[in-house]
Amino acid sequence: MSDALSPIIDSNFSSAGNHVRVSGIIEESIVDGPGLRFVLFTQGCVHDCKGCHNPDTHGLEGGELMSAPEILRIYRESGASGITISGGEPFLQGEGLSWIGREVHKLGGDVITYTGYEYENLIELKTKNSSVRMLLQVTDLIIDGPFILEERTMERPFVGSANQKLIPLSERGKALLQLIK
Repeated sequence: MSDALSPIIDSNFSSAGNHVRVSGIIEESIVDGPGLRFVLFTQGCVHDCKGCHNPDTHGLEGGELMSAPEILRIYRESGASGITISGGEPFLQGEGLSWIGREVHKLGGDVITYTGYEYENLIELKTKNSSVRMLLQVTDLIIDGPFILEERTMERPFVGSANQKLIPLSERGKALLQLIK
C-alpha cells in the first residue's frame, strides 16, 4: 500500500463525525452477502481499480451527506438481517460507519464490510487511525483487497477477483462465512 493513501484516511473527508457521505442505498439485496442485506454504498475511493464495478463512487465530493441515525432508521425499516457496507472505500469514513455498525449489532444484525485495502494494511493503519480501528471493531466479516480485472472471477461468491479474501472478525463473521461456504 502506498504511504500516500494513509493521509487521505485522516483528512476532513472522514465521516464529518456522525455523518456518512453516501453514494446509494439498497434496502433489500440477496447478492451482497448471505440473507437479506441492507447495502450502504459509501462515496469516495482512493484505489482507482481498473474495471471497478462502482466507478461513480470514487469522487470524494460526490454523493449525499446523511446522518448516521437517518441511515439506521432506513435500515430498521428495511427488515434486513444485516448491513453490507460497500463503496467507494468504507474505511475513509470509519467513524460514522462504526456508529451504524454498533447500532446494527444492538438490533441483532451483522456487519459485512467491503474494502479495497488488504486486511494486513488495515491492521497497520488502525494503530495510526482511530476511525479505521473503530470500523474494524464492528465488522463481522471483511471482504478485502482491490479489484484486479485480470483476476476477475465468478467462481467464488461475493468477490469480484480471485485475490479478494473473506475474513471473519467475530463469531458472527464465522457464522456468515459458514453460510457462504
